[in-house]
Amino acid sequence: MDKLMDNRWFIKGLALVLAVLLYSSIPHPGKKVTDVYVPGGEKTEVIADFPVKAYYDTENLVVSGIPDSVDVTLKGPITHVQTAAALKNFEVYIDLRNVKIGRQKVKFKVRDLSDKIDAAIKPEYVYVTAQEKVTKEFRVDPEYSRSQIADGYSAGDPVAEPNKVKVTGAKSLIDRISYVKATILENQQLKETLSKSADIQVLDKNLNKLDVSVVPASVKVTIPVKENSKKVPISVVQKGNPPAGVTIEKVEPETREAVITANDDVLKNTDHVRVEVDVSKITDNTTLNLPVIISNGVTKVNPQMVKVKVTVSKEEEKTVSKVPIELRGLPSDFEAEIDDPNNQMINILVNGPSAALKSITSKDFQVYVDLSNLDEGVHEVNIHVEGPSDLDWKPDQSSAKITIKNNA
Repeated sequence: MDKLMDNRWFIKGLALVLAVLLYSSIPHPGKKVTDVYVPGGEKTEVIADFPVKAYYDTENLVVSGIPDSVDVTLKGPITHVQTAAALKNFEVYIDLRNVKIGRQKVKFKVRDLSDKIDAAIKPEYVYVTAQEKVTKEFRVDPEYSRSQIADGYSAGDPVAEPNKVKVTGAKSLIDRISYVKATILENQQLKETLSKSADIQVLDKNLNKLDVSVVPASVKVTIPVKENSKKVPISVVQKGNPPAGVTIEKVEPETREAVITANDDVLKNTDHVRVEVDVSKITDNTTLNLPVIISNGVTKVNPQMVKVKVTVSKEEEKTVSKVPIELRGLPSDFEAEIDDPNNQMINILVNGPSAALKSITSKDFQVYVDLSNLDEGVHEVNIHVEGPSDLDWKPDQSSAKITIKNNA
């Protein structure tokens, strides 16, 4: 031992061993003395509908067949799988940067996922079709349903603003375009011009919607709507008979025309509207407020009510006296004398409006007896009266007694 203790190399080695033992006996500042390493378990978890990204030349190509999402199965340490499933901070993608025109099979890839996790994608592959991207301008065809227009109204041609749009898509789809429409759908019946935004629909000849992009995606469509109307005269129709002693002189509406609204066919066949005046109870001059009556198919009339002025005259009775009786048809070799009435005159009782009776005189009547083909002797003959046709009149005597003599 003395020799070893005198050896300097032995002393150096012993000091090194003691230093190591001393260091190992001091607790490490970042480690608990109670921590014990235990191997972790594994977990498998499926993430459904995980979004897919695609990388390709979007300026010049259109790629179809790329699914929006896939199912991803993660397998690995529990903590890593749980974190990835919760945060979804990785990416599933397909790399089409070197894609060729046509149909081809490509594989899904995953990145930004821990290398301790295995990822399985379902489906693993997908078939995509790459086509040339084309942009073409088309005219917009605005449209609407005629059933949206209210009765009595008509619509002109709809107008789209702007009237052209740019459609972008695969060349094969652009070549199939037959219609570019902007359709207005309204629940209410239109009675005035309507302007409304309408989405653009791009359709093929079978009216199938095509998967293309449109700029702008919607346009303003204006449907001009107006009333179908025209002016027609107002006819006055008298109903019933006036009371006894009353004459309807004049029936005049204050308004002589009305504006009616209807469909074109009804307007063509309607040439008037009417008001009906019941004269059975009218005894004096009066003004009535009456409804305008329209025919079937007319949806509106203006005015709806019309004032009608009714002018009447009441009948009076007047006696026209001393109307002479004229002898007619007497042969030249005979003479005749009126025995009854002995004054050779009659009276005529006249009924009519007072205004007409004021001016009536005996000169307005022709009274005569016809003596044609009568022989000598005494005869009773009918008295004939001719007078104004717009008045009622009656002679006070209907026959006369005549004596005829022969002058030979």
